[in-house]
Amino acid sequence: MTTKPLELSMALSDNDRTRPIINGSTKNEGMLLRATVVHPSEMFWRQLKFADFDVSEMSMSSLLIAAAKGDTTWAAIPVFTSRMFFHTRALVRADRGIEKPADLRGKRVAVPEYQQTSAIWSRGIFKDEFGVDPRDVEWFMERTPDMSHGGSTGFTPPPGVRLNRIPPTTNIGEMLVKGEIDATLLYLTNTNLVDRSTIDISREPMVRPLFPDSLAEGHRYYAKTGIYPINHTLVVRRELLEKHPWLALNLYGGFLRAKESATKRAREILDSWVETGAFGPEPEKPFRADPLAYGVKAARPVLETIAKYLHEQGLTDRQVKIEEVFAKSTLDV
Repeated sequence: MTTKPLELSMALSDNDRTRPIINGSTKNEGMLLRATVVHPSEMFWRQLKFADFDVSEMSMSSLLIAAAKGDTTWAAIPVFTSRMFFHTRALVRADRGIEKPADLRGKRVAVPEYQQTSAIWSRGIFKDEFGVDPRDVEWFMERTPDMSHGGSTGFTPPPGVRLNRIPPTTNIGEMLVKGEIDATLLYLTNTNLVDRSTIDISREPMVRPLFPDSLAEGHRYYAKTGIYPINHTLVVRRELLEKHPWLALNLYGGFLRAKESATKRAREILDSWVETGAFGPEPEKPFRADPLAYGVKAARPVLETIAKYLHEQGLTDRQVKIEEVFAKSTLDV
């Protein structure tokens, strides 16, 4: 007797590690995944507000914030579809005397959303590496309460943080070009329901990266800390997991096979880092472990760091334990 596969709706962003799942070239045993490609900003908003999909990527910060408040809708699977050195994506006005991260003190700095994962990482790294406390900055947030992730997780500005809401009549790009703000930690122009900036900043002579060589700064940070920041994890509706406990490891296995099919290209990129010489006399040292590794065991130091940053930045009332958010059967992988 043939068992009918479990049909699940799924939302993913399109990248090398998810594409084999999206196009069906990598299968997940016992299930039929009906994939929809959605921009992450919109995907997380839809999942946090409406729970539209059975399986999806999820903002690591919003998941931890929700867990701290007792929301157990989603169980995480240790699949990390987006990683980046987010602090290297900061943009600044060239006429504001901002030559290094420490110069952000006292400046007006924008974020699409204060609680988004990239902003958590950037603020945490700026404090740990460069001594810039979030309270040293005046913040401007683009997303409105009804169109933000924080609108579903009960976001309020942490004590001591100066946070201004950008009016719906303008956006980060326009304010940066006009000189109404001095910098932004992240700039998003992809069309989606949540973000609204559209200006091509690369054509604006008065706007430049905070780090002139962002690749070198990423190399420096990784060589020093061993941390490759995680942005997204995979989640499954917890009530489904309780009904079908095998889902967690089957999803993990399928996404791991998809990642392995993209490993060759990722290895080529990582090897190019070594060729720059940015790692000094032991260029092979950073690669003794896979920096893109899935699994709780390999990623625990990174996961615990963002949980720590969320608590330090006043977005959770405690440091959420990894065991609270990840499916129990995946804690040993």
